[in-house]
Amino acid sequence: MGHSTDEVPEVKGMDIRSMSSSRRNSQNAPYIHKVGVPPKQNLIKEIKNTVKETFFADDPLRSFKDQSKSRKFILGIQAIFPILEWARHYNLTKFRGDLLSGLTIASLCIPQDIGYAKLAYLKPQYGLYSSFVPPLVYACMGSSRDIAIGPVAVVSLLLGSLLQAEIDPDKNPVEYLRLAFTATFFAGVTQATLGILRLGFLIDFLSHAAIVGFMGGAAITISLQQLKGFLGIKTFTKKTDIISVMRSVWGSVHHGWNWQTVVIGVSFLSFLLLAKYIGKKNKKFFWVPAIAPLISVVLSTFFVYITRADKDGVQIVKHIDKGINPSSASQIYFTGDYLLKGFKIGVVAGMIALTEAVAIGRTFAAMKDYQLDGNKEMVALGAMNIVGSMTSCYVATGSFSRSAVNYMAGCQTAVSNIVMSCVVFLTLEFITPLFKYTPNAILASIIISAVIGLIDYDAALLIWKIDKFDFVACMGAFFGVVFSSVEIGLLIAVSISFAKILLQVTRPRTAILGRLPRTSVYRNIQQYPEATKIPGSLITRVDSAIYFSNSNYVKERILRWLTDEEEHLKEANLPRVQFLIVEMSPVTDIDTSGIHALEELHRSLQKRDVKLVLANPGQVVIDKLHASKFTDVVGEDNIFLTVGDAVLTLSPKLVEEV
Repeated sequence: MGHSTDEVPEVKGMDIRSMSSSRRNSQNAPYIHKVGVPPKQNLIKEIKNTVKETFFADDPLRSFKDQSKSRKFILGIQAIFPILEWARHYNLTKFRGDLLSGLTIASLCIPQDIGYAKLAYLKPQYGLYSSFVPPLVYACMGSSRDIAIGPVAVVSLLLGSLLQAEIDPDKNPVEYLRLAFTATFFAGVTQATLGILRLGFLIDFLSHAAIVGFMGGAAITISLQQLKGFLGIKTFTKKTDIISVMRSVWGSVHHGWNWQTVVIGVSFLSFLLLAKYIGKKNKKFFWVPAIAPLISVVLSTFFVYITRADKDGVQIVKHIDKGINPSSASQIYFTGDYLLKGFKIGVVAGMIALTEAVAIGRTFAAMKDYQLDGNKEMVALGAMNIVGSMTSCYVATGSFSRSAVNYMAGCQTAVSNIVMSCVVFLTLEFITPLFKYTPNAILASIIISAVIGLIDYDAALLIWKIDKFDFVACMGAFFGVVFSSVEIGLLIAVSISFAKILLQVTRPRTAILGRLPRTSVYRNIQQYPEATKIPGSLITRVDSAIYFSNSNYVKERILRWLTDEEEHLKEANLPRVQFLIVEMSPVTDIDTSGIHALEELHRSLQKRDVKLVLANPGQVVIDKLHASKFTDVVGEDNIFLTVGDAVLTLSPKLVEEV
């Protein structure tokens, strides 16, 4: 009895010691925070938020909040016509800058417009028409202060190439012109629709690399097309690929070249390139390359007139209709076979014109540190092309060369476009007869000197260094345009851009993580070779949302990591993997296919006697995992806030050893 009585206090003492020991351990153990489950959202509210973030991410109606009805009406009108807002603060100082820049870009655009119209197989006056009405419309509706509106080389070439595939401009000039106006109308409708429906993000599907390649190829093609006027060749191919063009050029070398034309072309091309070099070398002389084309036109026209070189075979412009734009609303095809053809051509030309204009607008907006509303720009560009199609214009957009000159000349607002438009108006009314003796060679020289800048070697080299797949897209678009046609090059550019998106979506990056020395941070062991794996655990990371398109790949890739790791451990006689930890921080979303893939992964791991552990699933992901009851399957205790928490909880001794 006494012996047993003595044992009781001893047992009690042992219990007290173990309790105090466990209390100390619990006090010393780090606090593990559980993954939070977001409160349930109202379905309608959730849909509303999704739509808002997709189409109204910039919150365009913010300025309308808490305003009276009359004020809302005024703000609505100003949103459509931004000129009504900034015109109130316009002053003489701003006008001086706009006047100088407007006159400068007018001197550049007039000779360019005449040449660009020829690229589209249209008469010269249509190029001038397109720099008269569209800039006025844009000045009222556009939000960019720096963009200069008018015909551009790439769109002119694209439009001419697509139109002549449907109608021969020499045999059926009237039908060809009507189809050009129809295509311009639908280009405007496409642009305005994208802006109104706030679908501007669609133009971002054409990657920067594809655009660089497409523009470079188009520049080569445009330059080759100018060899007809540059060399004075009368019979020339209508194909745009380099092989057909060079065959046409060398086939007429003995009887088709005109030496006087060649002299004019080479002389003035050298002058224009020298002017560009001077302007590039010293920014103070930006006006030199801007004024050089007009000087070239004046001098060459005067030279041909006094020498009557046109009688010796020098081809000249001959006639440009005098007067401002006639109405063309009745010439647009709204019925018949050409309606669908005009629509197709208009959509393609409109998208390319839109891509170029928005890119230019964003570039200069960033340089001057002001916001540019892409959707408003689309509506403005669409409206100006719709109005333009009804006033004898073809597709107009932002010109990079003219916008750059406009910026360097000190433009302050879109009034510079109005000044340019006024100069073009005076040219159409009074000066066009003087262009009669302008040689085609000088127009070819002006276009060649203008498009050379579209070949961006530095950008292509940078693309090669950064991303080889992007470089493939760049070269694919380039060679497609040069060796086939503009349409094929564009198709290749779009196809490769989509292929890259699909590849990234269907084959997301995954990684094995290790612990960085003397930290609790876990990073990719390929990026950080010094990072060490945790014995008994395999830590993986998925760098993408898990959707139906990639869920099976993600599951198989993780299992492949596990198989490789188990083989390696077996060879090294090391402990097997007990826990597979999936770091889910980069997983922004998951769908039913993704959850189904996780369920299959969990079942596969159970057969291998490996526990599935999730680390840091985001708000959307954890919400869906709870809704699908997957959290019950994997176990709430196997979902952690961080990889560090998971490792510390599941294998604390192993962490201490590492």
